[in-house]
Amino acid sequence: MKKLLNYSLLVSLLLVIASCENGFDELNTSKTGAAEIDPVYILNNGIVNVSSSGGAGGGSSLIYDVGVVQHIISPNSGVLTGANYNQDNRQATQSLWQGYYRNVIRYTADVIHATQDDATRSNLYQMARILQTYALMVLTDAYGDIPYFEAGKGYLEGITLPQYDAQEDIYPAIIQDLKSAVAGLSASGKIETADVLYGGDVAKWTKFANSLILRAGMRLSTVDPTLAAQTVASVEGAELILTNADNAVVRHDNNYQNALGVTLNGTEGANFYLTAPFVDHLKNTNDPRLTSIAVRYKGAKSGPEQANTANGNPPATVTLTKAPADQIGMPMGHDNSTIGAVATGLGLASFYDFSQVDRKRMAKLTAPMYLVSAAQTHLLLAEATERGWISTGQTAAEHFEAGIRAHMEQLAAFDAGSAVPPADINTYVSANPYDAANYLEQINTQYWIASFLNGPEAFANYRRSGFPALAPNPYPGKEVTNIYRLTYPTSEISVNSANVNVAIDRMGGDKLDTRVWWDNE
Repeated sequence: MKKLLNYSLLVSLLLVIASCENGFDELNTSKTGAAEIDPVYILNNGIVNVSSSGGAGGGSSLIYDVGVVQHIISPNSGVLTGANYNQDNRQATQSLWQGYYRNVIRYTADVIHATQDDATRSNLYQMARILQTYALMVLTDAYGDIPYFEAGKGYLEGITLPQYDAQEDIYPAIIQDLKSAVAGLSASGKIETADVLYGGDVAKWTKFANSLILRAGMRLSTVDPTLAAQTVASVEGAELILTNADNAVVRHDNNYQNALGVTLNGTEGANFYLTAPFVDHLKNTNDPRLTSIAVRYKGAKSGPEQANTANGNPPATVTLTKAPADQIGMPMGHDNSTIGAVATGLGLASFYDFSQVDRKRMAKLTAPMYLVSAAQTHLLLAEATERGWISTGQTAAEHFEAGIRAHMEQLAAFDAGSAVPPADINTYVSANPYDAANYLEQINTQYWIASFLNGPEAFANYRRSGFPALAPNPYPGKEVTNIYRLTYPTSEISVNSANVNVAIDRMGGDKLDTRVWWDNE
């Protein structure tokens, strides 16, 4: 009887186990979780990280790019060492590289892989190619030779030590990849409405890509004028970003914040200042954009006094002013041991009394970041027209004026308080007519202004054109006289050493003053 009872219990137990096993897969499968992620949302990760990863907004850009072009500078050392002292700081130079390869190229490569054989998502495939090409163009402009053809293939193909391609080979690929992507976009295909850049608008993605082709062609103006002219001519008559409604702009909110704004509204808020060359140029030309961009905490002796004033609790000795006549830019070439005496000599309370980009308007947490703008495109077209590379459409003078107007009108998108009144725009345009005899300097000085807060593009076009003619940073302890590129991350040198050393030898050294291929003057 005991054996029979044990047998019955065993059979019952086996039946229970079998029953559990039959329903195990169903019980352990989520009925609400996504089985896979729609690749358009992966593309959105890449779009957001073009701006917010820290590479293009803060990090490399804030410490190097905007300092080299003398828009914004810091007198402080430590983690802020960079263009202010013309010294190498690989903790800073690596941020663009790591931010873009890890948080942009990785995602665009995933989308390309997921959609390349899916005819129903052809537009998404081309959009990912355009964004990836944009990011790789930013990277090669900053560093020179980079992994291009094997970029983003670590997860997909196990290429964890990619080869570095020569910039001379990268640029023709950039141009061809963009042309191919434009040809593949179709208004009759699926419209990717979840796309956060353009809502899947094929016409706007086409304009974005064509404007990048123009930018790439102009980048080659000194190193290969023949290819430059051919590339620029290839988009003559094509749809381009010519109005602010078509700008390629990453918009931010409190969840996805502007990286530069995060830095300037955080612990580094009182450490960065508009430079004297930039402020003086805007003041000397009565440029109304100075009022839109700048703020000065007149009389400030500390960072807290700036913050208290900005937040509506001003000390009796500090006045917040946006008036152009009150703005004083920080001279180049000083550290925090010498800038105090300079400030005193100028009649200021301290170096905290110099002008800054307004953290409550232009550099606020929700400020947009522009990748390609109508202002930039018009100014490139003005130069291309004057060079004779484009012969139809508007004249160089008309593009020049349109570029100025577009940038001034664009400032309202940062904050209502940064809008430039139409009457002020008209006055400035009338007072600064186009001069064909001085077109290179005039156009590219306007490009310098129009690229304010877009550090990578301002840095690239400044090297490409040589304008404005800025005096080298006179800091006495500098390692190099001029900065022409960013240095490679230490992680690349230590992990991917064989490939990176090939690139270093080919370029002539991994130094700040090593020129990239297209920067041959």
